[in-house]
Amino acid sequence: QKMPPSLPATINIREPRWDQSTFQGRAKHFFMVTDPRNLLLSGATLEEARRVVEDYRAGTVHPGLTEDQLWRAKYIYDSAFHPDTGEKMILVGRMSAQVPMNMTITGCMLTFYRTTPAVLFWQWVNQSFNAIVNYTNRSGDAPITPSQLGTAYVSATTGAVVTALGLKSLTKHLPAIIGRYVPFAAVAAANCINIPLMRQRELKLGIPVLDENGNRLGESTAAAQKAIFQVVVSRIGMAVPAMAIPPVIMNMLEKRAFLKRYPYLNAPLQVGLVGLCLVFATPLCCALFPQKSSMPVSSLEPEVQDQIRKKDPWLETVYFNKGL
Repeated sequence: QKMPPSLPATINIREPRWDQSTFQGRAKHFFMVTDPRNLLLSGATLEEARRVVEDYRAGTVHPGLTEDQLWRAKYIYDSAFHPDTGEKMILVGRMSAQVPMNMTITGCMLTFYRTTPAVLFWQWVNQSFNAIVNYTNRSGDAPITPSQLGTAYVSATTGAVVTALGLKSLTKHLPAIIGRYVPFAAVAAANCINIPLMRQRELKLGIPVLDENGNRLGESTAAAQKAIFQVVVSRIGMAVPAMAIPPVIMNMLEKRAFLKRYPYLNAPLQVGLVGLCLVFATPLCCALFPQKSSMPVSSLEPEVQDQIRKKDPWLETVYFNKGL
């Protein structure tokens, strides 16, 4: 029996499999990254994927390894290990946990929005989850201190709760459908607070900027600002379908005899509708911007420009991991 030809050691698995300059390529990439089935993989499977990827990057090709197997290992590895630090990420903070976690939390936020204690509880749960996700998927390899983490978490949670309660009181005399959109407004506002605060170290010290070959050229706060802005836009975009479409459907269903007869189906229906939206919204909104983002050297801080010019006077574009 003939052995399959050995795989060449020249496939660039540091980059995604599909062309990241197109939205379609990025969407395919993020459908793989956010696949919830990755959460079910055992520790042994993750470690095997890590071994295959690290060996291949070092120039060692496992006998019989096919290109499809190599890419599968790369996506398993990427789903569980941080791209900058290489450390194994917290399970609920991984992008593959986004759909199951967000459908449960968002579904409950949209179901239990009528009382103040329920608003407080679900906004707190949501911001606790967001804090874990933002910390787990930060850009760069600089550590964040427990006090910075605590300040960011408390500020974001307070911001979300104050927004939700403020809007809730304003919508008391408005149609019921308006009240259903209070959780979305609170989530959008909290994303604008939570993400910059959880990643404040990047805004102060900068994130690594690289040339096209992955050589580190320095740290830039301008790149950090662009990265965090892109992530905020993606996260708000992610929440739009899940928090805008189900309220309209539920508002219609609640007027029908079926839900009046079986009110306990309200929460499961809401969670299911949110899940259906998120399965598509999560990867498609992650794909709005490339993971490996870029900016002209001329847009960086003057001192970083000088640093880069000394290393490569002709370099025009730098790259950075924007985080997720």
